Amino acid sequence: MTPVGPQEHGYDVLVLGGVGVDTIVRVPELSIPAVGDGIGVPPVHDYVAHSGNGVALGFHGLGLRTKFLDLLGQDALGALVLARYADTGLDFSHLPAPAGTPRSVNLVDAAGRRFSFFDGRHPEGTELPAEFYLPFLARTRHVHIAGRALGAFAHARRLGVSTSTDVHAWDGSAAYALGYAYDADLVFLSAAGAGATPGGIEAIMGSILDEGRASLVVATDGERGSLLLDRASRTVRRFPIAAPERPVVDSNGAGDAFSTAFLSRYFAGRPLGECALAGAVSGAFACGAHGTCEEQIGAPELAAAMGRAALAPEWAGLLD
Repeated sequence: MTPVGPQEHGYDVLVLGGVGVDTIVRVPELSIPAVGDGIGVPPVHDYVAHSGNGVALGFHGLGLRTKFLDLLGQDALGALVLARYADTGLDFSHLPAPAGTPRSVNLVDAAGRRFSFFDGRHPEGTELPAEFYLPFLARTRHVHIAGRALGAFAHARRLGVSTSTDVHAWDGSAAYALGYAYDADLVFLSAAGAGATPGGIEAIMGSILDEGRASLVVATDGERGSLLLDRASRTVRRFPIAAPERPVVDSNGAGDAFSTAFLSRYFAGRPLGECALAGAVSGAFACGAHGTCEEQIGAPELAAAMGRAALAPEWAGLLD
């Protein structure tokens, strides 16, 4: 199979792996009461979720031609996923998942912070078959590998397709993320797992460049904004958050919203500061909606919100 020319691309982005269902429980605080065996909470809801889902819906909402592939259980949760994608018009194809559709139970406190319990039900080593994704990989400009497709990195390099991934709250050493962190051209992660790592998140970002092939590493750091480290400069740059334009109710999906908006500007060749602003605005937008990836910012809304956010003093001089 040989690389295709730009006129033959059917997709802007292919997303591999990473769909499931989040059961979101809103709690007063992220702790278990010391007495009693239960507590009343607001209504508990199930949402189509997980990282590949968030990235695919985010790109789709921004108007990029997006294809999403994954394993899916033939169960009630799988039916919920299919109904969601039929409603949004997301182009999704799947193979049966014998162990069923993955799910998480996410606790969300009054400030919108969350803690997740992920069931990880796919057996260790489960991968999307190459023959399933190769016809789509040959027709895309970029592939975001969210999970279950580690072998796709080598195929993407052979086809001349750029790659990205998100290793979330990785501590820099856990084996589950090594292949993804070191094989992707662009790596996203969260600083939340760096607390016990010597040198913190900046050391983890540096190790990704040292050990892998990435040209750019991007770390989200909650209310502290984001950090970018590119291979050319080897200098960590920090960018602020964008002030939310609506009340913060739920941080589920904010990281995926950040990465999709960031990449949409990156694909267009825009400066890294502008990419970071796009991510910050999109992440803040996601925090204003209950549930996981229930609302996606559109391209016109993103551009308008970026214009407003860029006027904030903390962004002065950072958009070059």
